[in-house]
Amino acid sequence: MPPTPPTDDELNTMIRARLASIGIDLDELPATTDPVTGTPSLDSVLSSLRGFMRSTVPTLAAFQLPGPEGTDPDQADALSQQGPPPSLYPSILTAWTES
Repeated sequence: MPPTPPTDDELNTMIRARLASIGIDLDELPATTDPVTGTPSLDSVLSSLRGFMRSTVPTLAAFQLPGPEGTDPDQADALSQQGPPPSLYPSILTAWTES
């Protein structure tokens, strides 16, 4: 059975919690868009972020690198895993991790 998409309220809770964890308080936004400063309203920000969560995030989460050419289809998923990101200081990393 496929997962049930989150409701607007569930997404609002997740968005508020995620932003609060990095110090952003959405309750500071005005109730309506401020025509002088252009500050968006709380409802418009939440609506925009819900749209982002429903469209872009699943697309990014579903991305999988293709397997190497000639890969057996049964092994393609296992071989298409992404490697580690490049290291900032490869010479030090190599000295620490290889003998």
